[in-house]
Amino acid sequence: MNEAREQLVKVREAQRMLGVSKKKMAALIAEGTLSYVRDPLDKRVKLLRRADVEKLIDQRMREAA
Repeated sequence: MNEAREQLVKVREAQRMLGVSKKKMAALIAEGTLSYVRDPLDKRVKLLRRADVEKLIDQRMREAA
C-alpha cells in the first residue's frame, strides 16, 4: 500500500507540477482529463495518479514544440 500511495499526488501537488491555477485544475478534473480517488485516511483529500499528471505534462510539452 505504501508503494501505491507514493504513486499518488494530492491535487495541490498536481497543480504545482502542471503550473496551473486552482480553477484550471478543477476544470481538468471536472472534464475528466484527470481522475481522482479519495484518500482512504481523509475523505476530504483527492488523490491523482502521478503517471496521469506526468502524461499530461508530456502531452503539453509535445504540443508546445
